[in-house]
Amino acid sequence: MRSRKAGMVFILITLFLDVLGIGIIIPILPQLVTDFVGGDAGEAAFYYGLIASSYALMQFLFAPLLGALSDRFGRRPVILLSLFGFGVDYLILALAPNLIWLLIGRLFAGIMGATITAANAYIADISTPQTRAQNFGLVGAAFGLGFILGPALGGVLGSIAPRLPFYAAAVLVLLNWLYGWFILPESLAPENRCRFSWRDANPFGSIVGLRRYPLVAGLAGAFVFIALAQRGLETVWVLYTNYRFGWLELQNGLSLALVGVMTALVQGFLIRLIVPKLGERRAILLGLAVSVISLLLYGLAFQGWMMMLIIVFSSFGAIAGPAIQGLVTGAVAPSEQGQVQGSLTSLLSLSSIFAPLLSSFLFSYFTSEAAPLKLPGAPFFSGALLMLVALLLIWRLFVKNRGFATATAAAFEVAD
Repeated sequence: MRSRKAGMVFILITLFLDVLGIGIIIPILPQLVTDFVGGDAGEAAFYYGLIASSYALMQFLFAPLLGALSDRFGRRPVILLSLFGFGVDYLILALAPNLIWLLIGRLFAGIMGATITAANAYIADISTPQTRAQNFGLVGAAFGLGFILGPALGGVLGSIAPRLPFYAAAVLVLLNWLYGWFILPESLAPENRCRFSWRDANPFGSIVGLRRYPLVAGLAGAFVFIALAQRGLETVWVLYTNYRFGWLELQNGLSLALVGVMTALVQGFLIRLIVPKLGERRAILLGLAVSVISLLLYGLAFQGWMMMLIIVFSSFGAIAGPAIQGLVTGAVAPSEQGQVQGSLTSLLSLSSIFAPLLSSFLFSYFTSEAAPLKLPGAPFFSGALLMLVALLLIWRLFVKNRGFATATAAAFEVAD
């Protein structure tokens, strides 16, 4: 029990530092790209988009491989390898003399981006059916806290020296790697490990392999629509609020901080009360319904203060993610948690490549002179439609597979 608690604490710290490190470089990386291209904002936007997409592409390609390796050799070595790789990546970014090295750094970070894959598998290993959703809720809380502190810290450090945030992120991640080297216990028992298969380690083969678990395959399909809606919202948030309400860095910073605070509150604390009372399936449906309504309200808002109220309301939609993860882990054999988590990470990474293109195109078109009507909220309405599709897919899946996940989870408990 003590080793489980130590492992859980380390995983939460790791994920917090992951998001903190990403947040630290958010205010700095675009400006660094702009400096490398001589101050041309349009050219900088093109290269920054290329660099951002390269990370998602590498994660799509390599997450199943590292997930499968964690099923074969254990979670601990993969998590530690990923952490060390991220630390090296931040050093590459800190020392990068040109755009090529920035791109190399992000490609390398994408390859090493298995922390979330192996971390989710680790949490699945040490969770019980009663604590699954709560534990994945703590993951969301760690993400929220990192999202609150990261950009603020990055802005402060960047004002001192442009490369300082990268060095700070490297130090934090490498210290956590050293800490994990000494205290992180292995969560996957030797008898639960499986043979390595290249078929299951490539992204396309691993995604096809989800068919072995009908409930998970259905949830994964809905996952794509959820991720497209969420990534699209993140892409156009600043563009939309600046266009619609004239928000600048301060207002956007406060709004994003509120998102982080509410995510940490809902997924870190309220989910412990909501999911046990509703059950994982009802919590998922309720969370997605809240998200559909929230996206519609974002697109219809005509005063800036409304956005803040909608953020508070929309945060209750965050109960869906941990509840979905709880169902997934309950329906998957212990020896295949890494592979399945890698497949889901690949799907999310794939959406991170295409969602920004869709949402930015909709915003650009419906705010241009060519549009038949000005509709800056079009990306949010599109996101609401995508989220509604996910809700309907999951509702249909639950009707067809009534009781399936519960029976599967019970079978694994007996086997253990």
